[in-house]
Amino acid sequence: MDEQALSVRDAIISRRSIKSFNGQPVEQSEIDDILEDAIWAPNHGNRNPWRFVLAAEDNYEQFLEVLREFGVPKWKELSDETLEKQMGKFTSASAAMFVIVPEDARQKQRLEDFAAASTMIQNIQLLAWDKGIGTCWKTPGFIDDPKFRNVLGVQPGERIISMLQFGHFDELPKTKPRTPVEDIVTYWQAEPTE
Repeated sequence: MDEQALSVRDAIISRRSIKSFNGQPVEQSEIDDILEDAIWAPNHGNRNPWRFVLAAEDNYEQFLEVLREFGVPKWKELSDETLEKQMGKFTSASAAMFVIVPEDARQKQRLEDFAAASTMIQNIQLLAWDKGIGTCWKTPGFIDDPKFRNVLGVQPGERIISMLQFGHFDELPKTKPRTPVEDIVTYWQAEPTE
């Protein structure tokens, strides 16, 4: 077993969402390795309620055309400089992966599947962080666009829940405060019996 660079606690506390990548490539094989471990996320009934569409390496360069069409409103009307600035949110990353889950008609299963896939996404982020790769979980409005869904091959009865960007970074975002535990936990106590 490989020695882990970060403890689980350190990975959880130190991980940040990276929004400014440096353009250094992330190899598809690195993402594949991360996924091999991330899919061990807990999921009810071992349904493995997820699938992925990954654009990395040369495929990501080609996929940027799709992201321009759907991710930059009215891109045809923009100047080259403005278009380049708007595309910066996509071009600095090295890869993008879309996480797709079944939209089970049964609410309980649908919520369980969404929760399991969310846990798996957190696994991806922590495993990537351990390798020095930044990620950012995004939910842009275009992921529900029927034309975009068609481009990704999303089927009826499926939903895209995440656009997960991958890339290397130079600057670590500042830590944002969290609500103290004592402000969010209510300790239940049984009513005294007489």
